[in-house]
Amino acid sequence: MAQKGVQLDRETFSCSICLDLLKDPVTTPCGHSYCMNCIKSFWDEEDCKYIYSCPQCRQSFTPRPVLLKSTMLVDLVEELKKTGLQAAPADHCYAGAEDVACDVCTGRKLKAHKSCLQCLASFCEKHLQPHYESAPLKKHKLVEPSKKLQENVCSLHDEVMKMFCRTDQQLICYLCSVDEHKGHDTVSAAAERAERQRELEGSRQNIQQRIQDREKDVKLLQQRAEAINLSADKAVEDSEKIFTELIRLLEKRSSDVKQQVRSRQKREVSRVKELQEKLEQEITELKRKDAELKKLSHTEDHNQFLHNYPSLSPLSQSTSSIHIRPLSCFEDVTAAVSEVRDKLQDVLREKRTNVSLTATEMDVLRPQPKPKTRAVFLKYSREITLDPNTANTWLLLSEGNRKATLMRQKQFHSIEMYYFTFVFRHYFFCCLYHRFRFFETFLVLSSKNVLLLSTFYS
Repeated sequence: MAQKGVQLDRETFSCSICLDLLKDPVTTPCGHSYCMNCIKSFWDEEDCKYIYSCPQCRQSFTPRPVLLKSTMLVDLVEELKKTGLQAAPADHCYAGAEDVACDVCTGRKLKAHKSCLQCLASFCEKHLQPHYESAPLKKHKLVEPSKKLQENVCSLHDEVMKMFCRTDQQLICYLCSVDEHKGHDTVSAAAERAERQRELEGSRQNIQQRIQDREKDVKLLQQRAEAINLSADKAVEDSEKIFTELIRLLEKRSSDVKQQVRSRQKREVSRVKELQEKLEQEITELKRKDAELKKLSHTEDHNQFLHNYPSLSPLSQSTSSIHIRPLSCFEDVTAAVSEVRDKLQDVLREKRTNVSLTATEMDVLRPQPKPKTRAVFLKYSREITLDPNTANTWLLLSEGNRKATLMRQKQFHSIEMYYFTFVFRHYFFCCLYHRFRFFETFLVLSSKNVLLLSTFYS
């Protein structure tokens, strides 16, 4: 009935309270329908026990209406359940311009849920049900909705391209493999996919390994940056302490120099003032003596002059003459301080250069270019010296045990030579001691011992 008449949706036969299909539907005096239990529970929970209202239109009823089951609605809902009434799709279920639409839907198409590579069509959930229920359709390959299904169809034979031509590196259909691509290296698309999949997995593993390596490098760089920051902070802190101590030392030294200069100044000034006072006293005495002599020289009475002349006190011994040299008593202090300043500037300048060079050489993490020429390779060369005590007996060492040559005869290195020489000498002296009694036996030696004998005599 719903399919032949006016199309109805689930919302038309739903209770506005529980939002489900009507169960035991009843109708209020205002014409709205609810589930019997829903409307009873709603009225039981209302605060006012004498006025009851409709949940939709809010029309009030007094007294509480007596609700009777709507037989027509009950039959209609049951009939619609039997005919499979489905909820009308929401707007977001319809296919838009960017969506893949169902190829079976008529009118306004729904969004496709899956695409079939055998049917070369896309289906919504409703039209996809046969692929889940029908045995032949269950074997079809379902993929995510795609708009490029027609790209899997051969433009010449209108067949699904299930083959791959490795000679021309393109997808083909079966007819192409026996026609245009006859004699070419062709495989199934699945086999080629498996081969490319293995290559892809190898590439992914390589990429993942490189990612892990780079992540390790990034972690190392982060640790390096943290170490640099900690080292720099510590260097700054230590430098500030050292320079603070240096400034304190300079200030103390400056205070000591100032104190020494003032002390020396006080001594020199005191000595000068003491000498100055002596000279001033001598000047006063000389002036007084000069006044007496002047007074005596003006005496007109000769007898009085002769009488007073012997009574004149003799002159005191004069202070030695003073030679005032150029003032240079503190120039040595200025020169010494200047010399300290110059040396300190030289030291600071040199140390600053060393710090700059050290900071320049600190960047050891920068990737170095790979050697490409022999001259660049030789920068990393090292001289290798072979150990004659562990060298193979078929190798001849030369050029200071740096070169080894493969020989046809066994060679005797230092330990073996020492051993055989010791044995030979012992045997030789034994023969002399026994008056060459065993000399004939000694001559019947192996070629190796003969060689040792010749080596010993040489």
